[in-house]
Amino acid sequence: MSTSPLRAAMVPVSRQMRVYFAPVNRSTETPTIFDPGVYGAFALDSPPAPWLDLGWIDNFERFYDTPTDVVRSGSGELPAAQFRGPLEARVEFDFREWGKLQMALACGSEHMNVLAPVGSATPAPSGGTPLPGVAVLAGSTASEVVFGAGAVSSFTAGSLIAVDLDYAQQTGYVGSGIAGAYVSNPAAVNNDVNYVRRVTFNVGRVVEVTATAVVLAQPLLAGAPATGASAQTVVAFVDREGGSFFQEWSALFVAEQETGGRVCFYYPRLSPNPGAAAKSSGFSKAGVGSGFVREELVGIKTPLSAISLRAAFLALPSTDPNDGQTVVCYRSYFPAAQAAVY
Repeated sequence: MSTSPLRAAMVPVSRQMRVYFAPVNRSTETPTIFDPGVYGAFALDSPPAPWLDLGWIDNFERFYDTPTDVVRSGSGELPAAQFRGPLEARVEFDFREWGKLQMALACGSEHMNVLAPVGSATPAPSGGTPLPGVAVLAGSTASEVVFGAGAVSSFTAGSLIAVDLDYAQQTGYVGSGIAGAYVSNPAAVNNDVNYVRRVTFNVGRVVEVTATAVVLAQPLLAGAPATGASAQTVVAFVDREGGSFFQEWSALFVAEQETGGRVCFYYPRLSPNPGAAAKSSGFSKAGVGSGFVREELVGIKTPLSAISLRAAFLALPSTDPNDGQTVVCYRSYFPAAQAAVY
């Protein structure tokens, strides 16, 4: 038996899994590419654009549900060849951090911004009639949004704002940068001029208000606001169980190396599928019924508990450009320095 000291470095050891998501172009179904040869050794706190760091996750599980069968031949019906059935794979895990993207991914359908209401607004579960949008002026960037003297007083330091175009009766995917919803009929959204800002992912936290502009803590995900965009204050985020819209994202899961190498799992196309967990066992994590646990209390120290978000995804197929094969996931391993190859 080999006693090479190199073999110890062949055991990947990690404290936690970290997750990154990036948008899929819904119009072309083009995923965000993770090329391990280009991006594999990136600093976990500074992922390459457009990947978004969604923090540490727990209870990470991957399921490969694609059946494999054999072709039999001869009088003895001996196995002669193998073939794979319909591709199906799933991923499940718990978000330990809450934010707009984490909630949206755990929900899976339209995720909405609750816009600050007018005083006489009729109550609605996803937010009533909001205060009018404030026009965004030329010279705005992803980190500094210009409104002009006077108009900028509509916003305060610490507030959240949604920045996007007015809804103009268009159909199809809406939302700058990342599709937030799909509109099949303008009447379905009541021709609401604010609808795009209700569902947009283009949201930021104001950290400073200057004489004419607001400065954001993080750049807007869609970059500089589009010409004709407006902004509204967001008071909360809300998602719903139900709805007809299915999100789609590219995802990267990274086991940070403590000793040994780094392991990455790249899914070109993941669609949130909260009901998928019930397929694996027929029971919830609580052990009763046939549903799916959406949140869970994780004890810190009595009586304090953290609330985690359970998320489940269905992997959708993608074509590898190198050989045209249909795949759902790539697993890459970056060996530690001087580690044995096998």
